[in-house]
Amino acid sequence: MAKKRKVNNLLALAVLSAMIDRPKHRYEIAHTLRERGKDQDMAIKWGSLYTVVQSLEKVGFLEIVGSERDGARPERVIYQITEAGRAELLDWTRELVAVPEPEQHRFIAGLSILSMLPPDEVVELLGRRVDALNHIIDNVRTELGQVKSSGLPRLFVVESEFGLAMLEAEAAWAHSLREELIDGTFPDLDWWRRVHAEQVPVAEVVASVERGMTRQEPS
Repeated sequence: MAKKRKVNNLLALAVLSAMIDRPKHRYEIAHTLRERGKDQDMAIKWGSLYTVVQSLEKVGFLEIVGSERDGARPERVIYQITEAGRAELLDWTRELVAVPEPEQHRFIAGLSILSMLPPDEVVELLGRRVDALNHIIDNVRTELGQVKSSGLPRLFVVESEFGLAMLEAEAAWAHSLREELIDGTFPDLDWWRRVHAEQVPVAEVVASVERGMTRQEPS
């Protein structure tokens, strides 16, 4: 089970990773994160960066080591990572790699209420999704190939490899489900079609499903 972190925001993890080489002010931190593509690896809300940096400093993971002024611009506070911050960065990374955590996925939300749509429409929608996924997959493969050919060690692109694998798995699964609906091998497909063709009230559908589940329960 994941630990409760003092600053429980993945942006905090990204900030700590950006600070590992040298002290930086907030603008340098943001530049480093963008340069390393961290906004593609995790959901980063740039408007929260200042608050997250302050929170990390408050709990002792960052410390202020100075400030600088560039012309008429406001003074910029410079931070560096502390030993406690390094320990948090390593411990958090180990947890993320080793401990599976349930993650919300918009596709799963849609699948959970798929019965609201008639199967023929689902076939069309899944086809659109598979086409879109295949387009994304082609682009990711191209980009990944270019990065690898540039000589960048594989260690620094494993997250992109994982992302590609997840996209490929999702596309394959969605394609398989669509094929079941097309060839009629999906269980209870006739019942699903009849529910929509006859516009059976939702309450009756739910009651029917619950009765079926009750019959299947062991005595």
